[in-house]
Parts: sequence; C-alpha cells; structure tokens
Amino acid sequence: MKMKWLALVLGTSLALAACGGNDDAADKEPASENNETTTAGAGDAAKIYENKCSSCHAVNLEGGVGPNLTKVGSKLSKEDIEKVIANGQGGMPKGIIKGKEASMVAEWLAEHK
Repeated sequence: MKMKWLALVLGTSLALAACGGNDDAADKEPASENNETTTAGAGDAAKIYENKCSSCHAVNLEGGVGPNLTKVGSKLSKEDIEKVIANGQGGMPKGIIKGKEASMVAEWLAEHK
C-alpha cells in the first residue's frame, strides 16, 4: 500500500511539474538584478518559452529537470533547436510548441551563446 501511495504522490508531482503555467509574464520579476539570462522583456518568444518550457528549463534558462539552455545557441543552430522542439529529445516530449511559435522560440534560443 505504501508503494502505491508513493507512486501516486510522485506521479502527481511529475505531472504538475511538467505543466506550463499560464501566468502573465508581466507579473513576474526578473530572476536577479545582475545580468543573468531571463525572459523578462524579451518579447513573444520568451513568453512562449516561459509558458511552455520554463517548468523544466527554468525561467532564466539555467536548467532543472531539463538541461541548461543559457548557451544553447553556441552548440545548436536555430534549425537544430527546431528539430529538438519538433521531435523531442531525452525526456522531452515532441511537439510541445508547434509551427510559428516553435520557430520563434528556436530563433530566440539560438541567440543565447
């Protein structure tokens, strides 16, 4: 019985962590006052990232459940990032963002070098 309860709690926690929030980005403060990467003031692509990706990759791209993306543009091109978004990779499911939004986020992330 204890194992079932533990599985239920862990499964629920994982499901809640994977869900992106619909919080308005304007209500959030930047991660810090120094020059760390953050989505604050970065436009539509950053807002999409914050709503769909930050639960795993963190608002300031530092990583968490998912990998650190602060310098992803130095390793992957916009096209490579779009492929990862479309096809998934590792524990990341495919198609979290689609179409024009995926392209916008990929371009924004590719600028992080």
